[in-house]
Amino acid sequence: MSAAGWDDVTIIRKSAPSGRTLKSEEAIRQAQRAGGSIISEKKASGNTTAKGVEASKAAKIDRENEAFEIEKVSLSVSKAIQKARMDLKLTQKEFATKINEKPQIVQEYESGKTAPNQQVLGKMERILGVKLRGKDIGQPLAPKKK
Repeated sequence: MSAAGWDDVTIIRKSAPSGRTLKSEEAIRQAQRAGGSIISEKKASGNTTAKGVEASKAAKIDRENEAFEIEKVSLSVSKAIQKARMDLKLTQKEFATKINEKPQIVQEYESGKTAPNQQVLGKMERILGVKLRGKDIGQPLAPKKK
């Protein structure tokens, strides 16, 4: 029996490894046919853990002890969207088509289950003609001054 430990690695090859790198598929297949050894190594960047998160960022996350909550669309905004859409007699699907979003996005905004996106809220404001951001949520938009 050999005295090899857990950390010892034995590599058996037909020939000594050459210092060249095979990059093309054809060169790799040719080396396999010739019976040469092929070693694949993944290059890793300097300061990463097994999961790919930088170690300094992972340590910072570990030190944090606050519970973070993602801000959701407020009830007043979701009700204003729903009311304005119903006043225009639009379905969620029709409204989503007008703002170039998926119907699921409109549903999430109206149910208050998503984080507010200012671009989406801006599109909704333009189509509905109602303020959805700022102080006067639900009030008609003022016409633009020229």
